[in-house]
Amino acid sequence: MNKKHQYYLFLLMLLCSLTTGCSETRSVTQGKWSLSYQNGINIQRGQEKIATNMTAEYRLEDETVISTQAYKEPSFSVKHIMDQFGEGKLWTITYTSQLLPTLTQHFYVYEDFILTDVCVSADKGVCSNYIAPIVMEHANAALFGQHQRALFVPFDNDAWVRFSSHQLPDTAMLRSYEVTALYNPQSRHGLVIGAIDHDVWKNAIELNSSALQLRAYSGVADQLTRDKLSHGSVKGQQVTSARMMIGLYDDWRMGLERFAQANAIVTPPRQWEKAMPVGWNSWGALAFKVNHNNSTRISDFFAQELQNRSFANSDGLLYTGLDSGWNNFSEEELKDFADRCVKNHQVPCIYWTPFTDWGKNPEREVPGVEQYKYKDLYLYADGQPQDLDGAYAIDPTHPAVKTMMEQTHDLFRRCGYKYVKMDFMTHGRMEADAWYRSDVTTGTQAYNYGMHLLDSIFSDMYLNLSISPIFPAQYAQSRRIACDAWNKIKDTEYTMNALSYGWWIDGVYQYNDADHVVLRDATEGENRARITSSVITGVYITGDDFSADSMAIARARLYLTNPDINRLATGRSFRPLLGNDERSEHVFVRTEPDGTIHLAVFNYTDQPSVFRFDKQLIPLDGAKTYTVEELWSHKKVGIDDVQTIPSKDVKVFRIKAV
Repeated sequence: MNKKHQYYLFLLMLLCSLTTGCSETRSVTQGKWSLSYQNGINIQRGQEKIATNMTAEYRLEDETVISTQAYKEPSFSVKHIMDQFGEGKLWTITYTSQLLPTLTQHFYVYEDFILTDVCVSADKGVCSNYIAPIVMEHANAALFGQHQRALFVPFDNDAWVRFSSHQLPDTAMLRSYEVTALYNPQSRHGLVIGAIDHDVWKNAIELNSSALQLRAYSGVADQLTRDKLSHGSVKGQQVTSARMMIGLYDDWRMGLERFAQANAIVTPPRQWEKAMPVGWNSWGALAFKVNHNNSTRISDFFAQELQNRSFANSDGLLYTGLDSGWNNFSEEELKDFADRCVKNHQVPCIYWTPFTDWGKNPEREVPGVEQYKYKDLYLYADGQPQDLDGAYAIDPTHPAVKTMMEQTHDLFRRCGYKYVKMDFMTHGRMEADAWYRSDVTTGTQAYNYGMHLLDSIFSDMYLNLSISPIFPAQYAQSRRIACDAWNKIKDTEYTMNALSYGWWIDGVYQYNDADHVVLRDATEGENRARITSSVITGVYITGDDFSADSMAIARARLYLTNPDINRLATGRSFRPLLGNDERSEHVFVRTEPDGTIHLAVFNYTDQPSVFRFDKQLIPLDGAKTYTVEELWSHKKVGIDDVQTIPSKDVKVFRIKAV
């Protein structure tokens, strides 16, 4: 070939790279990723196949589900991209038909993962409440094979819902919310698929392991999203799904952490420049018995006996909080309690539920907005108010809600409160017959609207979400990782279930929160386990009545003043060591910046258990010598010794190279 022919060939190749429909763009490679089209999308990373003939689909307003297979041969284009996720390639596949809306698939292919979404468009408009960018009818059988596990992630943390890791192929059907992982706990190799957009849709990933099927879609609404109606419809000249991430990793735990990072790139966590909160909350023991007298006595107890003995955060402060029941205080009492906290080197904290009506009296006037009655604010399903957890859900887009937020913030601010525990947030994300704002048509849109208001109005305060969806996550510094947990080993096990499979959530919030630690009416081992569950999760809050309960006071003096344990409360969650238990892992690990390894080993049973340090899994360098100290007993142990964990107890090991 002469130089002239080479030049024309180069121009032709360049033209094809910029022009839709060239055969060369029927496939794309980026790093180890290879994608190609042949009656569907084939996806491969290195030598490992993930999908063969993957399709996409959407539902029209008349309930007809349309697949990419309903279209004729699509057109293709590819271009290089550089964006917040890094350098990659954008592969666009466009399906057109005279009878159907145009369907456009996007694949953003980066070194580490793929993002994909689907856009459905038509000049006359489109209406859909379901779009699935990922439909694998013939997924790689190895993903569902023996020794593989599939992760269930709940939509929220209400009603004591649990994470779970299901053995495959024993579990035929599974629906996980927002993200899942298919992984081998021994090799740790795993596939992670999940949504990184949470502004319009509720998302799910469904598995049918017996049929080798996997579907990731936008538009789920069911009992576990707390919905009575189907997902709201999205209308417009174009309707786009959430972007779904596909990543294959040598360690599924790194894959979920990478998923969290991708979400945090889209919507960065709410910032907090101070130290992670450590403190007390009134609900654990006092509940509605909290009053000005007992709460101020507890503030004094911490100041006099615990804060100077390591129970405080690294700023030297304690976060002292009134939960539900504070409304029985007068404004003068609220201010006096806050002033006492400040005097005691504490941050005053308080509680609110912005999207609920606990009175459930439709004719009651809304305080401060008397032109509205509560019936004007409700989120209705088939014309009926929606009752969840004993409260009616109210519309986050209603102007009265904004006014109530402003009034509540003004009260908290003038009384001196700096931290607000926001509870029962899922009420604001429920699907409804309609919303006050006509441009809002889904529960997620309404929730984002209300949470944006909350974030902006309470911009000068720390926000901690209690019962709430995992996503969207950008409106609060922390979120409780599970539902209510108190003092028994079952409470610790339940909390550790959420840490086992949701530790990565501290990548989308600044901190996870293990709920208040209660010491009363439990064994000493249960006390150690419950405290450990908190310090290895994140926000470290205790909850006993230290104004009158002498046993709780004695336990606090003994167990809340261990500096080695308290120093673990940095806000960075421990990981599960394996991930091979359907309910809760019992071994958790964190490597510190200086190379020190901390290991928490729980025993949830009625009988003693044994534990051996696995030098490969932890991992330890076989060429190094290590010292090991158990932090609750302060005893030195051998790295090769068999460790006995008493029943309903925990041991925490610090492993350092000599």
